[in-house]
Amino acid sequence: MNSTFFKINVDTEEVDMSGEKEDMDIAQIRAKKMREMEERIKSAEEGRERRVIDYPLTIDDNSFIESVRKYPLLVLDCWAPWCGPCKMVAPVIEELAKDYAGKVVFGKLNVDENPIIATQFAIMAIPTLFIFKDGEPVDVVQGAVPKPYLEAKVKEWL
Repeated sequence: MNSTFFKINVDTEEVDMSGEKEDMDIAQIRAKKMREMEERIKSAEEGRERRVIDYPLTIDDNSFIESVRKYPLLVLDCWAPWCGPCKMVAPVIEELAKDYAGKVVFGKLNVDENPIIATQFAIMAIPTLFIFKDGEPVDVVQGAVPKPYLEAKVKEWL
């Protein structure tokens, strides 16, 4: 149902009946919805920037460079599923990821599935943990080490 509205010019007392009330309503609704969408997008972007990573990220040959550049402090656990010592270190990495969420990002790289990075860093023994600060490798820890030792190494670079 189209309902026509009119405007009265108070100075000239002219009546304008050319507009459609529904068109105005639609324009107002559209403008309101557009503002709401813009607010949602803005809050989503802010949320992404503030999102804290409290778990180890899965890193592969394709995401390695981006991850090292993106996170100011990254601890990368190079491991394999068949490796017993790697299985011992895994819960420690998960705990530290929670303990240092917002300060340090932890990642896991399966060396069997990602030979390019394993070769570039000449990984001969696993687990091998690399600490990257501002995109550069600054420390390496080889073998299954206790949590206090690994935590001390991480704290050195905070």
